[in-house]
Amino acid sequence: MTSTDGTPQPADAVDTIAAIPQTVLVADDDATSLALLAGVLRKHGYDVVTCTNGQQAWDILRQPQAPHLVILDWMMPEMDGLDVLRALRREPTDTPPYVMMLTARDDKQDIITALDAGANDYLSKPFDVGELRSRVGVGKRMVELQEALFESRKALAYHATHDSLTGLLNRRSMLEHLQKEMARAVRYGDTVAVAMCDLDHFKRVNDTYGHPTGDDVLQGVAKLLCAQAREHDMTGRFGGEEFLMIVPLRGDADAHKVFDRICARIAATPVETRSGALTVTLSIGVAVYCQGGTVDFLLAEADAALYKAKHQGRNRVVFAADAQ
Repeated sequence: MTSTDGTPQPADAVDTIAAIPQTVLVADDDATSLALLAGVLRKHGYDVVTCTNGQQAWDILRQPQAPHLVILDWMMPEMDGLDVLRALRREPTDTPPYVMMLTARDDKQDIITALDAGANDYLSKPFDVGELRSRVGVGKRMVELQEALFESRKALAYHATHDSLTGLLNRRSMLEHLQKEMARAVRYGDTVAVAMCDLDHFKRVNDTYGHPTGDDVLQGVAKLLCAQAREHDMTGRFGGEEFLMIVPLRGDADAHKVFDRICARIAATPVETRSGALTVTLSIGVAVYCQGGTVDFLLAEADAALYKAKHQGRNRVVFAADAQ
């Protein structure tokens, strides 16, 4: 992202700001102090956004993409720095900004008050240029570490719930969603269909073209399934060449039409692979849940219907109720 240099004018200060660690918000009602702070920070490679009162600072910090490094003067009109700090710390966030309080107060109790309110550091007026540079540098490193930790947590959460090859929800996530969808169906008197979708002759693809091409096929089919899914449908990789679809049936939705359409579209759409375009088909076994049974029972019904679809020649949809 490209950051935007701030100006003392409040209208400009509240413009959208890129949230990169090198952007610093400086809030100070003393024009001389503000200009000196901004000048030193810019000289050392920081982009600077400035404002002259606490309300302006609060407006900037409430933006979705606000600076992550903040210098707040303690005494400011409208809202003082401590009020801004306390309001900021009440906001729930995974990446809280690094806040440095700027104060001419020498009382140690005031410093303790600021730290207790959530300040990460403080700087006394008149400030030393070297000290300013060093303290802001510490803040920058802390923000970068925090951002890296946040991204790592997001990546871990994603990989815990998604299949690494296709990007679809994994088996565990799909089972959790199915449990919730079944509970919702009971609560509202709806029905939900569960489909086991298995690629036909997938072993032949791997044996003929190699596993990398097989991976291409899995990725391509995953995209096709997602493209055919409706807004509330969920698609996941259940294991190997098997996919699971959870399809809530609301209103006059016809499960037969839904899955017949999906099966036909897969067969009619060649999948692009490193070995060229390949035509693949799916066998689909469907079980419909109304008001009774467990997740395991529903999946067993869908799996039995899938077996029937394979036995009857593949590239078709079989419903558990029809297979009995």
